[in-house]
Amino acid sequence: MGKYIYLFLTQFTVIIHLVFILFVVFGGFFIHKRRWIRIIHIASVVWAVYAELSPGVICPLTTLENYFALHAGLSTYKEDFITRYLIPIIYQESLTSTVQYFIVGVVICINVIVYKIRWKQKDWIHNNKHLRHIE
Repeated sequence: MGKYIYLFLTQFTVIIHLVFILFVVFGGFFIHKRRWIRIIHIASVVWAVYAELSPGVICPLTTLENYFALHAGLSTYKEDFITRYLIPIIYQESLTSTVQYFIVGVVICINVIVYKIRWKQKDWIHNNKHLRHIE
């Protein structure tokens, strides 16, 4: 494959990586649509927390990005996606373990709150089905 194909694949993989992270953080808002989304979302959150907090664990998407970047003649990196792309934008400094734990905590809190809200909505709809027949 040519250098430009690898460049495209590198950029495409970075976009997929970002979409995955956004899904981990905000995917709970879409769990009411289909049950399979809930299953994939919970698995994604578990993987993301594990990968972020476990030393030496490299996301497969990071490995794929590096493979494509190397073949495209770009520089590769050893740190995770968040440290490489998002932390310099958000914090302008190195990622400390305190910040890393804070980010993980925020992601977990957002998802717990969203799941609680969705669970209550589901219960309310289930408990008030009889109201639909009154209209």
